[in-house]
Amino acid sequence: MTTLLETLDGGTRYLEKRGIEDARRNMQMLIAHRLACTRMDLYLRFDMPMDEPDLVWLRDALKRRGEGVPIQHLMGTVFFHGHDFKSDARALIPRPETEELVELILKLPDLPENARVLDMGCGSGVLGLSLAAARPDWIVTLADISADARSLTLENAMKIGVDNISTCVSDLFSTVGGGPFDLIAANLPYVPETERPTLTREVMHDPPLALFGGQDGLDVIRRFLPQAFEKLAPGGSIALEIGHEQASHVARLLQDCGFTAIEVKNDLSGIARFPFARHP
Repeated sequence: MTTLLETLDGGTRYLEKRGIEDARRNMQMLIAHRLACTRMDLYLRFDMPMDEPDLVWLRDALKRRGEGVPIQHLMGTVFFHGHDFKSDARALIPRPETEELVELILKLPDLPENARVLDMGCGSGVLGLSLAAARPDWIVTLADISADARSLTLENAMKIGVDNISTCVSDLFSTVGGGPFDLIAANLPYVPETERPTLTREVMHDPPLALFGGQDGLDVIRRFLPQAFEKLAPGGSIALEIGHEQASHVARLLQDCGFTAIEVKNDLSGIARFPFARHP
């Protein structure tokens, strides 16, 4: 008989030997996911014998986690802004910084009650769908160049129960309808190609199309901003997520496109992460 505690300890040692950071937390998450309980519940079940089907699933998950498969892909879900979203290899794994962007957008003071919103480069849909869930009167369009990402967005829309949305497959604005928009939000590819060799095994499980933005990371953003300016309603807002050390470059691009009230807000780590600007 193998107890839950023995499974937790053994799995933790296995992941530690394979260089997985926060190995014990990873193992707790896998066991809790398999048993459909919280990590805190595990402390009350340490002496519980583990069933063989659960052990078989955990052995396979441990092997794949040790090979660098992200834990979000193993569990198939990620908790984001109060909802459980599906997460798999079709789109970027949602990051905590994007959740911060949702909060900053929801605090914008001048958006109309029935705002027309665009989430460009929506990926799994967590940004636009979270906005749609928090503001049911908004009309939210989610666009991505990847048909796989769009399919995941649609599944997540059904999963969290929002219907004030529409989606499209589009290379930036090529097939986007429904404008002009009161708000355009975007978490576009911004990782420089020069950083590719430094990325972790986990990050490299994200689609390269969602990660890399050319040599300096700004190729897609350079194409996007002039088009976004044309699609925004007068007085409309733009909100972006960018990489570290890109703030001054993006602020200059915004200014060159004609945007006003440009401000780059810091994330919780103090990194200049979120450029905001207005259409005059």
